[in-house]
Amino acid sequence: MPARPDSSGRRRVFPFEFKADLHRALASDEVSTRTQAIKRAARAIGFDLVGIADAVPLDAESEHYRRWIERGHHADLEYMRRNAEKRRDVETILPGTASVIVVGCNYFTPHRHAPNEDAGKISRYAWGDDYHDIIPPRLNALGELISANRPGSSYRAYTDTGPLLEKQWARRAGIGWQGKHSNIINREIGSWFFLGLLLSTEHFSADRPIADYCGTCSACVEACPTGAIEPAYNVDARRCISYWTIETKADREIPEDIAAQLDGWLFGCDVCQDVCPWNRFESPSDETRFQPRGGASSLPLEEVAAMEQSRFSQRFRGSPLKRAKLAGLQRNAAALNEWRELRDYAPQTRDEGGKKD
Repeated sequence: MPARPDSSGRRRVFPFEFKADLHRALASDEVSTRTQAIKRAARAIGFDLVGIADAVPLDAESEHYRRWIERGHHADLEYMRRNAEKRRDVETILPGTASVIVVGCNYFTPHRHAPNEDAGKISRYAWGDDYHDIIPPRLNALGELISANRPGSSYRAYTDTGPLLEKQWARRAGIGWQGKHSNIINREIGSWFFLGLLLSTEHFSADRPIADYCGTCSACVEACPTGAIEPAYNVDARRCISYWTIETKADREIPEDIAAQLDGWLFGCDVCQDVCPWNRFESPSDETRFQPRGGASSLPLEEVAAMEQSRFSQRFRGSPLKRAKLAGLQRNAAALNEWRELRDYAPQTRDEGGKKD
């Protein structure tokens, strides 16, 4: 595939080769033919799921999102308040958008956290390399493939990097349904996957949304250590462990009622996905870069507390953990240590208080 200039005029080269029949199929005037071709191409470069939605404004979904914001469930993530019209209508991002191509990239690896109170657990998505370094080249390769065979077409690629309601587009594209924990669930592989979106001015056949199969199950609602998940498919970030251990700046102290229920989590939290019955269909990812770095799914708390910036920068270069910064991880480790000590001390205090002369 020839390299093409980006908006800065630099030449972009993507490490993907597409067979000649895919090029021919994408050049077809038959919508169904080029739709199947782009789906084949998506799977050929490593995506596990692919679906397509017509670029119709997300009116109902945007209203639900607006109400979620108004209730303050976004905590202090003020960027979520901005760009409401872009979230509703992708044509305000890319004029002439006809289709939204949604892909899923499985990141499940068959490892578990070993029981160890001296170590802090890391969320599964952050065990390996940063997905922002893995998915965008693939999405751009898809976009370039379309551009090479559909002259005059345009695209924009997003991997959790713009004002789009990715989960709602995934639902519309038939990738899965949105579970009560807010993640998208696919009947074949569960919920351990990242999403990517490709806006295209080229028209492709849309897939149908699938039904909600959560039913009366409330496993994630009941298992959440801090009660952040509401039964009505809402997650309150103000009570979410992932929000406090990843998104908040290090100078913000974790509230006592949250810190007391961190459940050993140093970075993120997977409880709601761990208990989801649909994740019994999980299957290992073929992407080796999602494997735990150094085989570690947890970090010793003492090591985190003593770590220097140079060591942090070296060890976590290209890792999702860099988002929390060293100071953030150290704050989280301190909270885990403090509440572990309080728990250890409390029974002893009660025993001593109950002694008789």
